[in-house]
Amino acid sequence: METFLFQATIYLGAAVIAVPLAARLGLGSVLGYLSAGIIIGPLFGLVGSEAKDIQHFAEFGVVMMLFLIGLELEPRALWDMRRRLIGLGGLQIVLTTAGIMGASMLIGLDVRTALAVGLIFALSSTAIVLQTLDEKGLMQTSGGRSVFSVLLTQDIAVIPILALLPLLMIANPLVMSPDGSLYRLTEPHDTQAAFSLVEGLPGWGVTLVTLGAVIAIILVGIFLTRPVFRYIHHARLREMYTALALLMVTSIAVLMSMVGLSPALGTFLAGVVLANSEFRHELESDLAPFKGLLLGLFFITVGAGIDFDLLADRPSFILGATAAIIAIKGAVLFSLSFLFKMKGRDRWLFTLSLAQAGEFGFVLVSFSLQQGVLGAALSSTLLLIIAMSMLVTPLLFIIFDHLSKRLHASDTPVADEVDAQGTVIIAGIGRFGQIVNRLVQSAGFSTVVIDNDLATVQMMRKFGFRGFFGDPTRPDLLNAAGLVDARILVVAIDDRAAAIKLVTYARKTHPDLHIIARAHDRVHVYELYAAGANDMVRELFDGSLRAGRYALENLGLSEFEASEAEQTFFHHDRAAVRALAELWKPGVPLADNPDYVARARELNNELETALGSRPQKEGN
Repeated sequence: METFLFQATIYLGAAVIAVPLAARLGLGSVLGYLSAGIIIGPLFGLVGSEAKDIQHFAEFGVVMMLFLIGLELEPRALWDMRRRLIGLGGLQIVLTTAGIMGASMLIGLDVRTALAVGLIFALSSTAIVLQTLDEKGLMQTSGGRSVFSVLLTQDIAVIPILALLPLLMIANPLVMSPDGSLYRLTEPHDTQAAFSLVEGLPGWGVTLVTLGAVIAIILVGIFLTRPVFRYIHHARLREMYTALALLMVTSIAVLMSMVGLSPALGTFLAGVVLANSEFRHELESDLAPFKGLLLGLFFITVGAGIDFDLLADRPSFILGATAAIIAIKGAVLFSLSFLFKMKGRDRWLFTLSLAQAGEFGFVLVSFSLQQGVLGAALSSTLLLIIAMSMLVTPLLFIIFDHLSKRLHASDTPVADEVDAQGTVIIAGIGRFGQIVNRLVQSAGFSTVVIDNDLATVQMMRKFGFRGFFGDPTRPDLLNAAGLVDARILVVAIDDRAAAIKLVTYARKTHPDLHIIARAHDRVHVYELYAAGANDMVRELFDGSLRAGRYALENLGLSEFEASEAEQTFFHHDRAAVRALAELWKPGVPLADNPDYVARARELNNELETALGSRPQKEGN
């Protein structure tokens, strides 16, 4: 027990010291975790072989992360992403595998072994990349969505890769020794079979069991989660929700492992099934702390597991191979960015963020070693190269930040791909729109926020609010946000002309839509009313009313009397605006419209009569 507590103290202490320091230096939390692992592992030797055991436990953080990602997606969103999943992601895997396979054959590896190496390095680090994209607020950019599509394809591709690797087994494979020489492996690597539901079954039996497990996850997610959550709710114990969330993830991971599938893929599928559930936010809040802590632990173990002795023995080969892997993957990714018409910063984000190897590479290397596809020495070399490339990834993001700043002056930001739909669409997220968004979301209604100020959208994401960058008057963005099915459109943009244009288009497209529009002044109210808005809110009107009520209270009126005067003024002004809107003439100044002026004077007299009928305080 004392040993466990000592090790826990070391890991947590290293994280608490290194991660905030890395964040202050602008290096990101991932590099901080990796550096903490290097310090307590290879540098000072405070942790030993138990780091590998902890790494297997910490990999559960990747599983949780994919479950939470699945909760953010709807099946329709996945279908909409099919072009990127199949085209962009599929091409990346195929071309990267071919390029690295060719390079491996050039240094003397067998064709089957080279293919295995190519498949291993075709995958990128889901954990590091998504964590960094989320920290930098880049997930909803066009480049970020492309990166996510490729990572999702790679995670799905782990299944066929695991199925293919045993077919590459060679009875006496060519392997690499620590000194770089090649020799034949004369004794196969011993394997220890884990408990499996498909072991010993014929091919059709394996297929049926696998499909049955996937269908079971879908059916349980659809039909069983609601009654189970209700049962837990009656206990009225907050920790039971957390226990249930952890139970769901662990049980799905175990089931996927028993049928030979990726636990991460199984939990991702369950997350997608529950994306429309009313329990989605509860699950997210319960699992987010565990995900963050386990991912951090995973990165620490990666750093602690780097074999610097092997690096010291063959520094040129290890560093050269790491650079070659990054260069080959970068070349493929950069070429695909042209093919799929990415531009500017999105192109560099796509290229640099995916150029490393990934955490699934550790799994595939271990599996290949067990199947006799790779030898022990070559496996150790590959593990070190994977770790080194992951260690370089935060530095690649730093390069992207510098390139992004240099491109900022000449590169017009590309609008985000809107992949969410909500009951309420909010156009504009400035001082006005953010209050509306927070109120509506806190009441449990879904919103889609679109704003053409990139800095505002990025700041909003840092505070945990999802938004999309783009011109909210663009029909394609509005339709992607679900304008046809939305119930309410809130027009909160600063540009008066753009607001009128948006209201006009929305009313024409969706006659039954309720439109609430921000107005700068009374004339803007009339313009929006003519364009088809249902409710017009002058941006300073409500605040001015409150200020007037405070003035009345301090002039001697009671709170009730001041409130009554405020409400009387509000309702009278609301009716007056609608009456005067019928007399307003576009392009004619209000003072030059005699009918408007006469009716305004009548309405003002009516207001004075209504307010003047109240008892006057002494001194008024």
